[in-house]
Amino acid sequence: MTRKIGSRYTAHQILGRGSAGTVWLGEGPEGPVAIKLLREDLASDQELVGRFVQERTALLSLDHARVVGVHDLVVDGNDLALVMDLVRGTDLRTRLDRERRMAPEAAVAIVADVADGLAAAHAAGIVHRDVKPENVLLDMQGPLGPGGAHPALLTDFGVAKLIDSPRRTRATKIIGTPDYLAPEIIEGLPPRAAVDIYALATVLYELLAGFTPFGGGHPGAVLRRHVTETVVPLPGIPEELWQLLVQCLAKAPASRLRASELAARLRELLPLVAGMPPLDVDEPDTEPSQAEEAYEDSAPEPREPSPRRGAVPLVPGSAPADSNRDTHTSMRVPGPDELAGGARGTARAPRAAGAARPGSAKHRASARRRRITLGVAGVVLAAAAGVGVYAASSSDAPPSAPDTSSPVSP
Repeated sequence: MTRKIGSRYTAHQILGRGSAGTVWLGEGPEGPVAIKLLREDLASDQELVGRFVQERTALLSLDHARVVGVHDLVVDGNDLALVMDLVRGTDLRTRLDRERRMAPEAAVAIVADVADGLAAAHAAGIVHRDVKPENVLLDMQGPLGPGGAHPALLTDFGVAKLIDSPRRTRATKIIGTPDYLAPEIIEGLPPRAAVDIYALATVLYELLAGFTPFGGGHPGAVLRRHVTETVVPLPGIPEELWQLLVQCLAKAPASRLRASELAARLRELLPLVAGMPPLDVDEPDTEPSQAEEAYEDSAPEPREPSPRRGAVPLVPGSAPADSNRDTHTSMRVPGPDELAGGARGTARAPRAAGAARPGSAKHRASARRRRITLGVAGVVLAAAAGVGVYAASSSDAPPSAPDTSSPVSP
């Protein structure tokens, strides 16, 4: 299982896997490290290797307590690896999978830590582009913060940008994870610092609610919601925290806070959420709506699986690329007509208990029953009207003359 990485590092065991590569527990001259060994197809891409070398200085210079630091870049034969700080703990996705949702105080403290890391990166001119729970590590050996939260560190800085080379994705592709993509990325604009704020606000919403504000259903529908729909309110949180979420989930990038402002505002709100239990909110239906089913029906027939599985195609005709939901997903930028396909309004709006979600199978069945009932009623009324007309016309007609014609002989 042990393997050498360059001349200075040894990888001992696998800690995790992602679309970009495999993370190993390793050893270097200064002690234990984490080694992110990129996939062989990425390591063999000379253009990509060149981009990593060009970005090496920026990656190594990003030194902050809330960022998983990069110590070295190894290019050795078919090996392309990032040597990083070893964080003794777990990632935020694992904790979410276990707890489903978090108490607001712990959620706010964790997101404030991540915002601090983003502020340092943005000040250095680096945009993360793939902020999500999988890329937030919790240091289980660090001191506990508000709400019993472990210190949070953001990892994988620069990886999305480096992999998203023009040759790999062309001008019609975007890289990111659908649930956390800012609207401007979906519309094809270049990613700026504001895309990280939008993604981090989505993470905070998910920590509080147990689900992302625009996720669920077909990935194409997720993209449409980001662009066309407003976020569903979360009952039970202070109004100040909700307004902060709304501002950072604004469709217009300029309306969002900067990372340093977000971190400061979140820490100001910690006393308001101290001691609050996790929210008791209903998770949205996962059943696809009629629009989503129509969208899926219009997609091409699935192809034969390839040896290396790729991303979920987000629009009809797009080919799978180089990832999955857990990490980067490569997508074709949908056109205005495709984005306009979703209903405008509030994403997955609350409804009365027991009521069917508009567009769901239950809702359509109910509508079908109403149409049948109305149709039958219409037929009955039409028949009754016909009988009445016939009766009236029969009573008003003059008596018919006797038949005086002679029978026709054979």
